[in-house]
Amino acid sequence: MNILVVGGGGREHAVIKSLRKNPSVGTIWCLPGNGGIARDAECVPIKATDLTGITDFAKAHPVDFAVVTPDDPLCLGLVDELEALHIPCFGPRKNAAIIEGSKVFSKELMKKYGIPTADSRVFSDADAALSYLKTCGYPVVVKADGLALGKGAVIADNFEEAKSAVGKMMVDKIFGESGSRVLVEEFLTGPEVSVLSFTDGNVVVPMVSSMDHKRALDGDLGLNTGGMGTIAPNPFYTPEIAKICMQTIFLPTIEAMRKEGRTFRGCLYFGLMLTPQGPKVIEYNCRFGDPETQVVLPLLKSDLFTVMQACRNGTLKEDMVSFSKGAACCVVLASEGYPGQYRTGYEITLPEEAPWEEIYIAGAKISNGKLVTAGGRVLGAAATGETLKEAVRRAYSLAERIGFENAYKRSDIGARALRALGEE
Repeated sequence: MNILVVGGGGREHAVIKSLRKNPSVGTIWCLPGNGGIARDAECVPIKATDLTGITDFAKAHPVDFAVVTPDDPLCLGLVDELEALHIPCFGPRKNAAIIEGSKVFSKELMKKYGIPTADSRVFSDADAALSYLKTCGYPVVVKADGLALGKGAVIADNFEEAKSAVGKMMVDKIFGESGSRVLVEEFLTGPEVSVLSFTDGNVVVPMVSSMDHKRALDGDLGLNTGGMGTIAPNPFYTPEIAKICMQTIFLPTIEAMRKEGRTFRGCLYFGLMLTPQGPKVIEYNCRFGDPETQVVLPLLKSDLFTVMQACRNGTLKEDMVSFSKGAACCVVLASEGYPGQYRTGYEITLPEEAPWEEIYIAGAKISNGKLVTAGGRVLGAAATGETLKEAVRRAYSLAERIGFENAYKRSDIGARALRALGEE
């Protein structure tokens, strides 16, 4: 079976490494891929948003199955176009991907079907938003409606910060049309949890929970990033909470999408806040998270390709998916300055004895035969262990043996989880 994987980051590298475990998998093409992924797949320099280029490639090659992982091509309808070519895909169609593509849509869906989430107001006029912000309590969260590279949500502690966020989104258009509408949302408190799930539109099977570390600096300080590291499982996500989430959030969401004529098949990501009033949805993503995938898939005992096929074919069963009882940790090595300005083009040195299966390349390319940095988040050093403490120790041990000029990493990935477990 020849597989086409769309995307080019650490998440795609993790997906490809997992797909490779199935002996029936032959050629894997990754569009566009990156310099590290090139060790595990044939990379083709076609952008993930170039739908015409991707479909032309698919027509010219014996593609048996496609995996579309980034949000942009999913929301643009790439799955619809590939399925029209009779290429089965893992990933939602355009009308289902809107659950991430429009925060207004997802918020209205949750309100309509009674799925617990933060209270919010929607504005398509900046002056109306500012009038409301003068009267509401703080802090509040200001969110751009559409896709914004993970940077479309601002926690505002006062009116001036909220005013600035609205101005940038709605007036300055820093996110383009994604900021034409904004949500002003109630600020929720409690531990955050990421839960990825497999679904065929009827059955939903949650994966092992995880905890992302979004802030750039130790102690959860600094700017928001795409993620500086992750651990799994999340100790705050207990079996009791998992049952509540299944009954009040997971199944109701899948059923709501089906009732709306937007059956969701693929990976549905639930971003949750465990509030004093119970679990609530912060956001949905229509695909695998990054870098959550880099800790979730290494714990997957089942065959990923088989599960993906079942999601697409409507044959998913709960007993098809199982995870190991251990833990995993991923430490992201970034270019110093990220998510602001940073320099690239530095050679990445990997120790000869480094386990390649535990290194996920995100922002790198091949230049003059060498692997060099080419992005803000360069790679993830990941490891598993029987305990979270062991997984964290092994991940940092690996990260310390990887080098490039201006490399930066947080030193406290997993620390909050270890405190919760009493394993500091």
